[in-house]
Amino acid sequence: MAGSVNIAAYSDALVVLGTAGVVVPLVRRSGVSPVLGYLGAGAVLGPLGLGTFVKDVPLLYWLTVVDAKNVSAIADLGIVFLLFLIGLEMSFQRLTKMRRLVLGLGLSQVLLTTTIFAWLAHMLGAGPTPALVIGMALALSSTAIVIELLSGQGRLNTSLGRTTFSVLLAQDLAVVPILLFVSMATGSDGSVSLSGKIGLALLQTAVALTAIVVLGRLFLRPLFRMVASQQSNELFVATILFVIVATGVVAASAGLSMALGAFVAGLLLSETEYRRAIEGIVAPFKGLLLGIFFFTVGMTIDIREIIREPVMLLVAVVGLIAIKTAILLFLCRLFSLSWPVSLEAALLLSAGGEFAFVVIDTAVSGQVMPQGVASFWLAVTALTMALLPGLAAIGRRIDAWADARKPLDPELEVRPAIPGSHAIVVGHGRVGQVVCALLRRHKVPFIVTDSDAGAVGRDRRAGVDVYYGDASSPAFLDSCGIREATGVIITIHTQATIDLVVQRVRAVRPDIPIISRARDASHAKHLYSIGVTDAVPETIEASLQLSEASLTWLGVPTGKVIASIHEKRDEFRHEIQSAAQEAGRSAMLGIKAKSEKAG
Repeated sequence: MAGSVNIAAYSDALVVLGTAGVVVPLVRRSGVSPVLGYLGAGAVLGPLGLGTFVKDVPLLYWLTVVDAKNVSAIADLGIVFLLFLIGLEMSFQRLTKMRRLVLGLGLSQVLLTTTIFAWLAHMLGAGPTPALVIGMALALSSTAIVIELLSGQGRLNTSLGRTTFSVLLAQDLAVVPILLFVSMATGSDGSVSLSGKIGLALLQTAVALTAIVVLGRLFLRPLFRMVASQQSNELFVATILFVIVATGVVAASAGLSMALGAFVAGLLLSETEYRRAIEGIVAPFKGLLLGIFFFTVGMTIDIREIIREPVMLLVAVVGLIAIKTAILLFLCRLFSLSWPVSLEAALLLSAGGEFAFVVIDTAVSGQVMPQGVASFWLAVTALTMALLPGLAAIGRRIDAWADARKPLDPELEVRPAIPGSHAIVVGHGRVGQVVCALLRRHKVPFIVTDSDAGAVGRDRRAGVDVYYGDASSPAFLDSCGIREATGVIITIHTQATIDLVVQRVRAVRPDIPIISRARDASHAKHLYSIGVTDAVPETIEASLQLSEASLTWLGVPTGKVIASIHEKRDEFRHEIQSAAQEAGRSAMLGIKAKSEKAG
């Protein structure tokens, strides 16, 4: 019996780790959020999914999680590390700078949304405590998915990014008291009075948190100073794990969650000089730990619930998104944010969040909420999270439409004066500015364009002759003198836009040299295949510059270093171009074979 239990535990752990190593990379390749991949995999491979058919199909024993208890420890560790990382990414200084949006907009959203959903749940027949738990769970949004979407679009530092991050930050802070409330509300039904527990719970909380903070401030910095002096990564990792688990145990011994202790530990360490080192060591584990956490969260989703009540589920999903959007839109406008930012932020934050699973699961474990009610709201939350990429796309379209209706900055209406023989530089970011500076130094005439209206307006007011427009537009290329140009230099980093610009330039000027920035060798190979004259991979150039500096400092004569670097660069270029040409020939042969077969 003992042997079979061990085998079951190991097989379930293998399923979780296999999902992280095999299933999710495939999902990521298809463009779907990894978070949704983990949630979906957990729902399908969990005991409420294919795991229910293990008795009928024994092979599924090795492909599914048959007992959630076997991976509960991994789930707990995932939650603890998630809270630790959230605490580590915060600091009192950061909270102070964003206090108006975090403490004002963010906490208002949490309180107002909790109140409205708790009232609706109570009106639909839930007891006071379950209704409040439902309200608090539905008030939370998905930090992981929203931040990933904004980061991928490069919009975290925009007004939209700051607004959504502030609300998510407030929600992350609210998770702690929410979990505290749910842990206090244990009982056999949803009508248990909390009045007798509040005083003792608050006292225990105050003692535990005070102990963690005081001991942390007294011993954390000296502890890490001593460990750092040993210059041992293994010892440093062990110390980090010790701190996380120790603070969690202290919190758990006071009747709180281990995650709360880990959060406080992260917050304390964020104020030390070792924060970056800790982040660097923990970062490789972050994706895996969060992935395991989301997988175990996905296991709580009952797919049968979706089939059982599809109409009610659809109404709840639409209602949740609509109500949260209306609340957030109202609050954003109340805090003087523009209509486009308010609406896009409201749509991004309208879905449920990953911590709703934790809150509801904790409520079920404490017998605060019936399993049937919990399964329904878990399914609603999961479906709204799955809709987030679509909601984000709708928000971007609205934002683009609003931008198109704005009166154009007079600085952006200036058209370039064509200097005759000239180069066209596409993009005036950090890379484009360096290229333009060197073109000026060597007295090479050029026109520089950029599609960022705000940046162009600022640059022109600062005296820089940069022109606003879309370089993938044939009409704009004509206005830049593409027919008289001697070359096109592409400095932007968005691959799809680079492809479009190359195609449009080649359609007008098949002969013109096109020099483009590339992300890496693979991207450069692709650019050569679509007609770029020369591609400069960032990763290769960085490695060559690092090699040049290293050889020079190690005493190799400068002339030999420069010659070898040039030689190596030519080797890379030849390899990439040859591979691109071979790929082109293979593609042509494939097309020819298909046409012959069709004939």
